[in-house]
Amino acid sequence: MVYLDYNATAPLRPEALDATVAALGSVGNASSMHRLGRDAAIRVNAARRQLADLLNCSPGEIIFTSGATEANNFALRAAYARGGVLVTTAVEHPAILEAARAVTAEAPDSLVVLPVDGEGAVDFKPLDAVLRDREVGLVSIMIANNETGVMTDLRPAIKLAHEVGALVHTDATQYVGRLPLDLAEVEVDLLSLSAHKFGGPQGVGALFVRRGTSLPHRPLLVGGGHERGWRAGTLNVAGIAGLGAAAEAARLQIAQEAVRTARLRDTLEAALTAEVADCRINGARAPRLPGVTSITFPGVPADAVLAAMPQVAASDGSACSSGAQSPSHVLLAMGHSRDDADSTVRFSLGYATTERDIERAVAAAVDAVRHVRSIMAATAEP
Repeated sequence: MVYLDYNATAPLRPEALDATVAALGSVGNASSMHRLGRDAAIRVNAARRQLADLLNCSPGEIIFTSGATEANNFALRAAYARGGVLVTTAVEHPAILEAARAVTAEAPDSLVVLPVDGEGAVDFKPLDAVLRDREVGLVSIMIANNETGVMTDLRPAIKLAHEVGALVHTDATQYVGRLPLDLAEVEVDLLSLSAHKFGGPQGVGALFVRRGTSLPHRPLLVGGGHERGWRAGTLNVAGIAGLGAAAEAARLQIAQEAVRTARLRDTLEAALTAEVADCRINGARAPRLPGVTSITFPGVPADAVLAAMPQVAASDGSACSSGAQSPSHVLLAMGHSRDDADSTVRFSLGYATTERDIERAVAAAVDAVRHVRSIMAATAEP
């Protein structure tokens, strides 16, 4: 099978598999004081350093979680407790949008959602107005979109927010491990990530909290002093070890992987737009992640296309929203019609994608679209 669904989850890197299995073969609670507990703690601390090296931050600024969804909920809940308005964007992952609605449920007017243009780029003019007119506690803007790959330069938002004392959070789930991210230069206060997006195991992630950030103590999980009191619960030592190994592998290979996946993505897009009439690339004129493409095949339902190419693993949007009755909120926010949103397929590439994978995916997608169109034309005849 050709696997082009890295935005849903990336294949486990060999380094992460080895580290995870090695940790699973050992016994010990990282909070225990005996030797086996200390051995587990050593694995956790090593992984914390490996992730810190990838992000260029201090290990002490990292809190391990079960993934980015927990990290996002944690960040928004704690930051909103500072008071003020919560600002986010219309194209965020549901883990942000639903969490934002939940924490502002008693004061819905305190949630401001910024629009995007037709390419998926965030409009910062309303942000400037909100920051001038209202007290803002948190601005949460994803650095790269999970459906289109469109990236946002956070520096203007960070500058505007920090000038009025607001915190800035970014959901960097799709960005971390795919492109270099230097937290000494991108001065967000909070950042969420998941290991399985860059080749680590599922079920583990982290929240970066910049040292000195004024954050009320509002942990999601209570019942222990783990992670300096921010996240109660016995640490997932094996998962954390796998995260660290994946972070180290990504850091060492990130430049080469980004260039190669961008080239493969461009090859895929060029072939499909040449072979399939009327298809278009969403966000094509905006900066995008190197391995992500969102392609609309007008009039052809995405689920039918995916069903017609079972040898290719792709997606009709966010895996976390699959099965939803409504079209992609991201594409609707970009101004697409409901029909076009329902006719969009996302291909996402990564570190293990090959040229042969792209060749096979192009052939399968071209045949699938033509097949579905022929069936639809036949059934439409009187």
